Amino acid sequence: MMTADRRDQPEVGPAPVLGLPKLTRRVRRGSGASTVRHVGLALVAALFALPLYLCAVVATHSASDLLRGVPILPGGQIWANLSTLVKGIPDTPKLVSMLVNSAVMALGVTVLKLALSIPAAYAVSFFRFRGRMVMFALIFVTLMMPIEVRFFPTYAVTANLGLLNTQTGLILPLVASATAVFLLRQFFRTFPLELADAARLDGVGPMRFLVAIVLPLSRPVLAAVAVLEFIYGWNQYLWPLLVASSLKRATVVIGVKGLIGAAQSFAVPQWDLVMLLALVALIPPVLVVVVMQRWFVRGLMSGIS
Repeated sequence: MMTADRRDQPEVGPAPVLGLPKLTRRVRRGSGASTVRHVGLALVAALFALPLYLCAVVATHSASDLLRGVPILPGGQIWANLSTLVKGIPDTPKLVSMLVNSAVMALGVTVLKLALSIPAAYAVSFFRFRGRMVMFALIFVTLMMPIEVRFFPTYAVTANLGLLNTQTGLILPLVASATAVFLLRQFFRTFPLELADAARLDGVGPMRFLVAIVLPLSRPVLAAVAVLEFIYGWNQYLWPLLVASSLKRATVVIGVKGLIGAAQSFAVPQWDLVMLLALVALIPPVLVVVVMQRWFVRGLMSGIS
């Protein structure tokens, strides 16, 4: 049986791809738009990072160096400035005392806010009673009320109870949180009702259902709320300014304000110490966000959804 020689057969090339030039143009256009977006995001990030960079640079120079203008490159006085800051400046609180006060206040606010918000969100999510939505609406409306509106009556109550210049007076008036109740309630609503019905049929009471089932499944949103409330407590300024007139109870945010006034009283303003204290005050919240970032993002998105 004879077979045709392959050399006598015409070569068949690959089939032409239709629409390839148009697809190439789309890919190039998409890559160009992506490049523009990345460049824009980089510029915005640089704009936000510039003040922080200048703050860090100023903290590494001496006060006399700053008389010639704001430096661009870091200096070598960071440890000397830190030593001066730890030893303290007259009429200003000690650095360690400020950090301890801020940490106690932030942790106290966080723990007590969670302790109040979890039962409130659990009640309006899993229980059916008359006025349940009205109660939640009243809690939600407080989000629209600035905290400064209730400063004066809260201060009067705090003073009458003898809680001025105490950690209790710093923490207790800040523990109610509509934000935490809202985020937890939004997450609790994602639980299927059949889960609560099945637990009820098995004889599981409300408190056991909360502790054994709801809270373990809510760890991401609890972590997100904890991060938000820790930063909220750490960054408090107006309330500690009102109730903590003693240097022993000053937080680090109040210390920055006091150090600004003390730094200007010198013949050479000590702006290097002010910037260094601002950086030190920034470190704990940043560490909390970095360590809890994965849980924070998961919990926040689940709470919003």
